[in-house]
Order: sequence, then C-alpha cells, then structure tokens
Amino acid sequence: MEHQNAYNKPVTLRNILKFAVPTIAMSVFMSFYTMVDGLFVSNLIGTSALSAINLTAPVIQVVTAISTMLATGGSAVIMKKIGEQKTKEAREDFTFLILVNAVVGLAMTVLGYALMGTVFGNMGLSPEVAGYCTSYLGSYLLFTIPILLMNNFTLYMIASEKAALSLICSVSGGVLNIVLDYALIGLLDLGIRGAAIATGLGYSVTAVVGLSVFSRKKSLLHFTKPAFRFRILASAATNGCSEMATALVTGIITMMFNWTMLHYVGEDGVAAVTIIMYVLMLASSLYTGYSYGVAPMLSYYYGENNHAKLKKLVSISLKVIAVISLVTSAASFAATRPLASVFARPDHPVYDLAVTGNRICTLALFFIGFNIFSSGMFTALSNGVVSAVLAFSRSFVFMLIAMLILPAVLGVNGIWLSAPAAELMALVLSARMLVKYRKQYQY
Repeated sequence: MEHQNAYNKPVTLRNILKFAVPTIAMSVFMSFYTMVDGLFVSNLIGTSALSAINLTAPVIQVVTAISTMLATGGSAVIMKKIGEQKTKEAREDFTFLILVNAVVGLAMTVLGYALMGTVFGNMGLSPEVAGYCTSYLGSYLLFTIPILLMNNFTLYMIASEKAALSLICSVSGGVLNIVLDYALIGLLDLGIRGAAIATGLGYSVTAVVGLSVFSRKKSLLHFTKPAFRFRILASAATNGCSEMATALVTGIITMMFNWTMLHYVGEDGVAAVTIIMYVLMLASSLYTGYSYGVAPMLSYYYGENNHAKLKKLVSISLKVIAVISLVTSAASFAATRPLASVFARPDHPVYDLAVTGNRICTLALFFIGFNIFSSGMFTALSNGVVSAVLAFSRSFVFMLIAMLILPAVLGVNGIWLSAPAAELMALVLSARMLVKYRKQYQY
C-alpha cells in the first residue's frame, strides 16, 4: 500500500523533511496570518483593540484545549494501531473521536457565551477595551466547532500522508482570512468583530475540506461506522493531556502577563506583550510544525518496534532543531525594530516596550525548540504522562516561578526575562527525561 511504502523508506534527512516541511510551512503560515490579523487590527482600529485580542486569548485557548488533547493524543493512538496493522479499528476510533470533538465544540460554545461577561467584567479594563473583548470573542465563538474540526483534520491529514493538502488548506484559509480582514475591517467597517469573523472563516476551510476528504473510502483514514470504545477516548485523553495542559496553562500565563503588565505599565504594556507573543509564536511554529510532521513517523516506528529507525529519527531531529534555534534567534534579534514598527508607530510608547521586550525574549528561542520536540515526542510514543509533566512544568510551574520572582526584582525587564528563564529550566528537565527513557524506547 502507498502509506506502507512511505513509512518503510530509509530514515534520512531528505525523507524526514518530506513529512515535516509541509507541516512546518503550514504552521508558520497559520502563525503568520494570525500576525496579519494583529496588523490589520492595530493599524485600522488601534492598539486598544490589539490589547483586546490578547486579553481574549486565554478564553480562546481554554475553548480549544480539549480538542487539542483529543487531536494529538488520538493521532498517536490511531497511528500506533495502523503500525500494528489494526487499520479497521483505527478508522472506527477516528470516526468516534471526531464525533466527540463536535459535541465538545457545542458544549464549549455555550460555556464561552455564559462566562465571557463575567471574565471581562472582573479585569478592571477600560470600557473601550472591555467592549472590544466582548465583540471579538462573541463573534469568534460562532466558529468553535469548525475550529475544533480544523485542529483535528490538520493532524489526521498529516497522518494520512496528506500533509501537502493540509498545507494547501492552511494557505487558502490564510489568504481568505487576510482578504476578509481588509474587506470586513477596512471596507465594511465591522471593526474588531470583522477580524473575528475573518479568522473563523479562514480556519473553517480545513474543516470543510477535511469533511470531504475523510468521507472518501480511498483515504487511509476515513469515516466509517464508529465503535464507541471509551477506553480509546480515555487513552487519547491521557496521551494528549500534555497538549491540553499546554493550551490551558498558556491561557493562564497569558493572563498573568496581561495582569502584570496592566499593573506595571497599563494597557500599552498589554499591546506590547501581544507583539512579542506574535514573534515568539511565529518562531515556535517552526518547531511545532516539525514535531507534528515527524510525530506519525515516531508513532508508526514505535508500533512497528523498529528501534533502529526510531533512534535515527530522534538523532536527526535534535540536530535539525539545533540549527533552527540558531537561525530563528539571530533573525528575531536582527528584525526587532522592523517588526515592532509594523504594529506601532516609533513615537508610540508601545514601540519602545516591544523593542526592549523582543530583544530579551529572543533568548528563549535557543531553548523552545528542544522543549516542544521533547514533549511532542513522548506524546507520539504514547507516554502522555511524561509529555504532560514536561509541558506543564514548562508552561506553568517554571513560568510561574519566573513571573513571581523576576518582575519583583527587575520590574518590567523581569517580565520579559521570565520566558527565557522558564524555557531554560524546562530544557534541563527535558534533557533529563530524554536520557532517563532512552533505554526503554531505544532511541
């Protein structure tokens, strides 16, 4: 079969990149058009609206956390079954997990509308920013189910050797988002509500294409009569809990950043945080895309008990990430001022805050890639517990420690330094886990 030939090819850099490059491009492009959203909002509406997008981010991350858990955990479980030649079971489980995501999406939509007034009402925001938050999130929540399906179909297309199609969907959705941003914000004057609608419709492209692709019997994974095996749901949830923890904790940490900035600087500080997060997100997307690309290979070789290929894949991957880390760090530092000027005028207080913040936060790029890959690797190896420990420690424990100590000692610069400090601590833990489990998985 076609998929067997692809996974049975030798593990070389060239063959790895055939899997990884489309997912890297897809991940980078998705991050890029998220930045474009911010560009349109900051230039056509203002930095107060840009602050609002960042303030709504924690709520959005909570909404998508469960879907991320089921998508990453489910993909690993299903690809392991395919590696074990249990294709029929894999398809039944795939269909079941997609149905679960649709139900979760509906529940999270209702919950989001019920809670958003309370959340923003208790943050001490100005009426203008609070209004932007409610308008943006209220429109975004309309697209919850398509966005959750997009998260799932993106990974399952990759696992089904349709990474190129996944990339095309992402590019098409991104272009649609950019066009709609201009049309809805610039021409129709829908304001921040238009930005949310543009984002939702852009994400929906992958959901619509995925429904079509996975309805075809010729696809490696396709919809069939589901088997309601709740142990598979539990396995996917356990295996993907690190990704859920990362999404949830990222929301909490974003909230902490926002509150700390509001305390030290005010709403201009929140706008600067938004710009820095765009830069970190764009760089991190390289590592996330690579990890998503090689995850099906890791799961397949693990299910196949092919330790030689597994070992070589991990070795090459660590070298690739080291190179990407050096390149992204240099590029981020060199492009600091041009990036900041895209979102804020040089004479605006947000500009100086963003320039200083990006130069300090760039240090985190030396470590982020290894941490993302380590957590993703253990998820692919069906060790959700270790992956969760790595993700939770990195995203919450270490960041919380840094956020509590460094700003108190160094002020605003301590806020920016929190990210590099947390990533460095996470790197030490990741290295320890990689060494500890090396013999067990024989990588």
